[in-house]
Amino acid sequence: MSTDPKASAASAVSTDNASGSNFLRGLIESDLASGKYQQRTDILGRPLPAVITRFPPEPNGYLHIGHAKAICVDFGLARDFGGRCHMRFDDTNPTKEEQEYVDTILDSVKWLGFDWKDESGEHLYFASDYFGKFYEIAEYLITAGHAYVDSQSAEDMAKNRGNFGEPGKNSPFRDRPAQESLDLFRRMKAGEFKDGEHILRARIDMASPNMNLRDPAIYRIRHAHHHRTGDKWCIYPMYDFAHPLEDAIESVSHSFCTLEFQDHRPFYDWVLERAAEGGFFKRPLPEQTEFARLNLTYAITSKRKLRQLIDESIVDGWDDPRMPTIVGLRRRGYTPESIQLFCERVGVAKADSWIDMSTLEGALRDDLDAKAPRATAVLKPLKLIIDNFPDNLVDECSAPVHPHHPERGQRHFPITKELWIEADDFMEVPSKGYFRLFPGNKVRLRYGYVVECTACDKDDNGNVVAVHCNYFPDSKSGTDGANNYKVKGNIHWVSATHALEAEVRLYDRLFTDAHPDAGGKDFMAALNPAAKEVITAYLEHGMRAALPDDKFQFERHGYFVADRVDSQPGKPVFNRVVTLKDSWGK
Repeated sequence: MSTDPKASAASAVSTDNASGSNFLRGLIESDLASGKYQQRTDILGRPLPAVITRFPPEPNGYLHIGHAKAICVDFGLARDFGGRCHMRFDDTNPTKEEQEYVDTILDSVKWLGFDWKDESGEHLYFASDYFGKFYEIAEYLITAGHAYVDSQSAEDMAKNRGNFGEPGKNSPFRDRPAQESLDLFRRMKAGEFKDGEHILRARIDMASPNMNLRDPAIYRIRHAHHHRTGDKWCIYPMYDFAHPLEDAIESVSHSFCTLEFQDHRPFYDWVLERAAEGGFFKRPLPEQTEFARLNLTYAITSKRKLRQLIDESIVDGWDDPRMPTIVGLRRRGYTPESIQLFCERVGVAKADSWIDMSTLEGALRDDLDAKAPRATAVLKPLKLIIDNFPDNLVDECSAPVHPHHPERGQRHFPITKELWIEADDFMEVPSKGYFRLFPGNKVRLRYGYVVECTACDKDDNGNVVAVHCNYFPDSKSGTDGANNYKVKGNIHWVSATHALEAEVRLYDRLFTDAHPDAGGKDFMAALNPAAKEVITAYLEHGMRAALPDDKFQFERHGYFVADRVDSQPGKPVFNRVVTLKDSWGK
């Protein structure tokens, strides 16, 4: 990275991730105090906001948790400072971009709680909207002596570019007359040449220590169908050329990028300065500022590697609940509020760092704890038979929908002679400190009666298949008699007759290594074999009414969501969102 006074000043504002700080706020506040962008108007003479940001993904894949941070930064800061954020697609590479990705990106941004509309209209843009303007500016750069058509092979261009310890060499076509380059460029546009036969380059400095200033390419030939412009164009601008021009066309004030673009900023500024000199834009021009990208442990965000997981059937698609994609997180059961809370907590810093997955999971727990209604679920079922319970009696028990919100009312469920309990809640020979069911011990059936364990049934292999007990009719929770029984154990249960039998998917982290692809490691070797376990569970009968995306706390087990894809009316399928406590802590 190059030494950068602006970066140093920005870092001085604050780089403390742990405190959830955001140095970009300080930069915006400084610009507002100076009035830097206050006097701008649009082409109709209407005042522009002093803060205009943009979120500019390329529509070549599904967004992931790192993009979620960028969304929260770009849209969140614009909102907080009374500005606006543009939703813009950098669709300058037709071979990798599809409408499918446009649609899922728009849906993800909206799901996260952000919008690109304000009182002035809808601010949804595409780089392809500006292809004509890009071309016009490129022609100007050629005539002004700032660009030339290079006819070297790709191999020669790469060889002559030099490296970090060796300056580049001028192309033999660098001093080609402007009129000749202009003619060739127009013929490139007309489709006279094959891909790679010519390329348009900026004329800057082949000896620059910044490799990005060594006559970077700004237009290449690509005979490919574009998902929006069709076959109208066969030359396409490079991202580093198009991006600053898009910002200027849209009157963006603050262009926020991740740190890998820091060394690209001098070219960003060069493009805007040359275009302003040509009369295309008025000052003040947009300014790019970089911040640290989100590096999350126990996850990978490389599109290529995520695609490999799909292609090799390690996961079930982009929305698999184990994936770090926004659609995957959504299907897993993450909420927009939890992701926004997470992004707020990690803050925005200038220096790269790693954020532990537990921070994301903690934000989710904190959000769901206050929202999620409670329910009872038995995940490892073992039959409990209350021998002295009347055969046909169906007694009603009740529990709060949410223990901290009595106004949300009660949920009701039956207790019967045969119940399902957790297999872990019985031990024939108890270990020290075990207070649940074992022969001769009393426990309370949560929200129900006190029972005393009497015996158990085993199969031919010696496995316990059922537990027997007797209940005390005067011990029901909520009655006066309940106070007469003091027991240490309190176990969960559901009626075997009335329970909902449901598929439950127990999801966990996809990798066992905190940095699965660091240092050239084979990330596939770090796959967690326990990342998905599918079981048949028994839930309290009211869960039949669960709708896709409904979230619950299964008491004792964690937070679960009715799968938004596979759930059917009256037959929900549940995903574990997160456990009640961090089981990965050291």
